Amino acid sequence: MKRISFTLFCMGVILVAMSQKAIISFDKKSFDFGKINEQDGKVTHVFEFTNKGTAPLVVSNAKPSCGCTTPSWTKEPVEPGKKGTITAIYNPASRPGVFNKTITITSNAESETDYLTISGEVIPDPNAHKGTSSVAKNYLITMGDLQLTAKGGPFGTVSKGSSSTLDIDVKNNGKQDLTLSFDNLPAYITGTIKPEVLKPGQEGKLVFVLDSKKCTNWGASVDNPYVVINGKGAKLEANKLNLVKYIKEDFSKLTKEQKINAAIVDIQPVRVAAGAIKTGAKKSVKVKINNKGQNNLEIRSITNNNPELVVKSPKGTVATGKPVEMVIDIDTKGQKVGEYKKIITLQVNDPENSTPSIEISWSVTK
Repeated sequence: MKRISFTLFCMGVILVAMSQKAIISFDKKSFDFGKINEQDGKVTHVFEFTNKGTAPLVVSNAKPSCGCTTPSWTKEPVEPGKKGTITAIYNPASRPGVFNKTITITSNAESETDYLTISGEVIPDPNAHKGTSSVAKNYLITMGDLQLTAKGGPFGTVSKGSSSTLDIDVKNNGKQDLTLSFDNLPAYITGTIKPEVLKPGQEGKLVFVLDSKKCTNWGASVDNPYVVINGKGAKLEANKLNLVKYIKEDFSKLTKEQKINAAIVDIQPVRVAAGAIKTGAKKSVKVKINNKGQNNLEIRSITNNNPELVVKSPKGTVATGKPVEMVIDIDTKGQKVGEYKKIITLQVNDPENSTPSIEISWSVTK
């Protein structure tokens, strides 16, 4: 009898331990430095998070998207209810123009992976490069005689209904005038060239203005206009630009009543374990998306950067109490034997959870 009681006690302890989870919750996941001067040096922002789970939270890594950003973080375990920080330091030296950088956070939290972003615009130091070649220092991209400081850039995070501007510096490095124009520019982006005709040795700007009111896209997406030089360059890969944008919903103007009646996304399950799949084989898994709020849930976008996953998108509107099904196909062709874990992110009109994620895991076997 004592042995049975002890066994039950141990099982209870194990079940309690298994039910305890750390939950990382950030006050804000993005920060805009605005305009900063290159000569002022590094800028810093501190992201604060709270462990809203029932187990200690341990942040194991904070990985920046480039060497210009240096992160640091709370190394000791963060107890339930306590706070920790992720500090992001951005170095603007020799990086004039708009920037948008990502920091990938890895922890033992329920979500396991989170993303923070910093953005802003670096105003060049007018005295930084005296006596040096501006071509060698800043103009890194060549399109014939036209040189550019970048082959594109980010508009940053843009609230729906607002606009954002992106500039690219250019220079005529040839001996003849260059007349510039654009091809394949979407209707929601206005492109201006200042000046339209560049004299030999003259500098100018490509100015792009994104009007999100005219854009039907949500979340992250890329536009690829072409720079046309003296009538040439349309559809030419070397002349293609990459303009990155992230359009989000602005919930700041919602009234108290609107927030009470807002849609509430409920995804079951948020973690999908597909099990073992033989190499080269395919398997489908299903996820239900429900709306527990009053107003209709709108699925704005689905971000899937995983070539081995194919998402069969459900309809864009989910009525209250009428769940829709998302089918995700897993293709293990070309994958090595081992464990895999991928993330799919949705953008919805739930003000409390506008970017829910779905984790898909599986193992590839022979």
